Amino acid sequence: MSAVDMIRYLNYLRVERNFSRHTLRAYANDIGQFCDYLENGATALRRTDEEARSPASLDVLKRAGKRDVRAFLAHAQTAGCSPRTAARKLAALRSAYAFFMREKSVAVNPTQGIRSPRLSKNLPDVLSIPEVTALLEAPDTSTPLGRRDRAALEVLYSCGLRAAELAGLRMGDVFYDQQTVRALGKRAKERMVPIGSYAIEALRSYLQVRRDLGCPEHDLIFVNHRGGPLTTRSVQRIVERYVREVLPTRREVSPHTLRHTFATHILDAGADLRVVQEMLGHESLSSTQIYTHVSIERLRQVYRDAHPHA
Repeated sequence: MSAVDMIRYLNYLRVERNFSRHTLRAYANDIGQFCDYLENGATALRRTDEEARSPASLDVLKRAGKRDVRAFLAHAQTAGCSPRTAARKLAALRSAYAFFMREKSVAVNPTQGIRSPRLSKNLPDVLSIPEVTALLEAPDTSTPLGRRDRAALEVLYSCGLRAAELAGLRMGDVFYDQQTVRALGKRAKERMVPIGSYAIEALRSYLQVRRDLGCPEHDLIFVNHRGGPLTTRSVQRIVERYVREVLPTRREVSPHTLRHTFATHILDAGADLRVVQEMLGHESLSSTQIYTHVSIERLRQVYRDAHPHA
């Protein structure tokens, strides 16, 4: 496709589908890789985004058949792509072909009938209550940055927010009297989430010293040491820093680990699965059901540890 074709397609994803910038970039890269693979073969998937690559071409997409799509996905996994990444590449191609079919730019959709790669259902890693307590209490709250970090960790765990949702929180998104937070999730979907008293107390404490971190000219709650907006990567660094300090044996603990921990702990305490689905902002209940497997595995471990004949 020409640059104009690609811009039109990406604008459709951005405006009508509310795709994030990250997803737009990934889809554009996937479609470009597919066209490059059809033109240049196996070398295409070894190129980086910065290297020269055959431009995505509508003419190339028109020539592609089901065998080409299957060969591309198979080669992607052979070249080291995970099944999840290969599934995303297929989703990008499906979306592009569906768009250009509607515009009558292509006559055949070669992605129809092709199954997505089977994804392994790895159970998410979660922290125990003592571990999450140690993590939340790790920041030095005698400093403005320490108060910010404590508030960020408390809100992540209390509300089950994604890192991007935390970074995007604005002053008007926290309703202290109602003990709720308005989160802007994927595809700009809003949801209301309860927030606990510990997180509210940490937030109020941080907001008392927020202006000490520069003079923010915006209403985003969480700021960096210069008063600028906190990025998703910065949220990840905050979590990683305190994990190294108080949970040195833990590996790959991220903001999403706190989200997993939030869901698992409230399910363990008897929360309804659909309530958890709503709080997490999952479109499908199947996305939430993985936490029931985590809880069952915990029960099995307790049984094995406690029962004399286990």
